[in-house]
Amino acid sequence: MTTQSPGTPLPPPKERRRLRERASLTQAQLAARLGVSRETVRAWETGRTTPQGRGGEAYAKLLATLDDPPTPTPEPARRPRPNARTTRPGPEDRTPANSTAARSSADSSAMDSPAAAQTPAQAFDALYAHCAPALIRQAYLLTGRRELARESVEQAFQTAWHRWPEVAVDPDPAGWVRATAHEYALSPWHQFRPRFRNPEPPPAIPADRALMDVLLSLPPSYRRTLLLYDGIGLGLPETAAETEASTPATASRLLHAREAVVARLPDLAAPGLLHRRLAEVASAERLRAARPAVVRMGGERRARLWTRAAITFTVALISVTVLALYTAPTRYQPPVPPGRTVPGVPPRAAPGPLSHTELALRAKLRALPHGPQRLTPELR
Repeated sequence: MTTQSPGTPLPPPKERRRLRERASLTQAQLAARLGVSRETVRAWETGRTTPQGRGGEAYAKLLATLDDPPTPTPEPARRPRPNARTTRPGPEDRTPANSTAARSSADSSAMDSPAAAQTPAQAFDALYAHCAPALIRQAYLLTGRRELARESVEQAFQTAWHRWPEVAVDPDPAGWVRATAHEYALSPWHQFRPRFRNPEPPPAIPADRALMDVLLSLPPSYRRTLLLYDGIGLGLPETAAETEASTPATASRLLHAREAVVARLPDLAAPGLLHRRLAEVASAERLRAARPAVVRMGGERRARLWTRAAITFTVALISVTVLALYTAPTRYQPPVPPGRTVPGVPPRAAPGPLSHTELALRAKLRALPHGPQRLTPELR
C-alpha cells in the first residue's frame, strides 16, 4: 500500500516542521485541519511514523500548498486611530461577546507565543497548571492510590524542573512529563514502602469500583497501554513509542487488555464507551494538585538536601582516607612468634614458694654468662 500518490511527494520530517512553522500554524491547528490528533502530527514531524492512507495524502497536499509562496494581497487602508483620552467604547464594544472574544484572542496569542518570552519559572508554572490535574487522574487509574498519584506527578515535575533546559526544547513537554509520571507511578519498589502496603479505600460507586478492580488486575504494561490508547487517545505508534515497545507488541497488549476488561464488564465492549468510563472514574475522585510554586520550591529544596548530603559523605570519606594513611605503619613489623616449651624447665604448677630443685635450677641459670655467646650454637 502506498503512502501517497506520485503527484504529491512528502518532504522530509524537518522540512514538514519548517513548512508548518513558516505558515504560523501550531501542531494542534494542523491536526484540526487534517482530522487527526496532535500527537500524530508530532510523530510525523519527528519521523517516528510515516503518514499513510487518506490522512497521509491530505497531509502531503496540505504541505504542498504551504510550500507555495503566498500571493501578495493589497493591504487595506488603516483607519485613523482615535484619541484614547477622549474616545470611549460604545455600548456595543462592552458586550460580553466582545469581551469573551478578546479574552480568547489573548489566550490564543499567549499559547502561540514562544517560550522565550517567558521566564523558566513562568513556563514551568504554565505547563504544570495545564497538565498536572489530568496527570494525577491518569496516575490514579494506573495505581488506584490517590496519594501515590499526587506524589508521582510532583516527582515528575520536579525532575522536569531540574532538567528544564532539556524539557523546554522538547517537541512535546507534556508527553515528557507524562512518561516520567507513569514510570514513577508503576515502579515496583512502591510495594516495599510501609505507607503503601495496605490498599486504599475503593471508589464509592459500585460500577467505578468494578472498573478499577479490572484495571488493577491487569499487568502494569497492559494497564498503561490501555490508558494511553483508550483513555488518552494516543495512536498506536505513539503509544508504542511512549511505552518503549514495538508496534506489534503494543497491539497485542491492547487486545489482551480489552479482552480482560470485556470478559468481566461486557458493557464496555465499545472503545468509545471505555474511554468515557475511564474519564468518569478518574473525575469522580477529588484529586487536587499542589500549587506550581510549591512543587518547584520543593524540588529545589530536595536538590539542596541531596547536594549537602553528597558533600558531607565526600568529606567524611576523604577524612577517613587521610586518617588511615596517617595511622598506617610505614615499615613491616613481623608478627610475634608463638611460644615454645624450653626443655629442662619444669612448668610451675601453682604460685607459691620455690622448691629446692627450682631454686637450684634458678641459680644455675643465673650463673650462665650473659651476652651474645649464649645464643651461639656449639658445633659437635
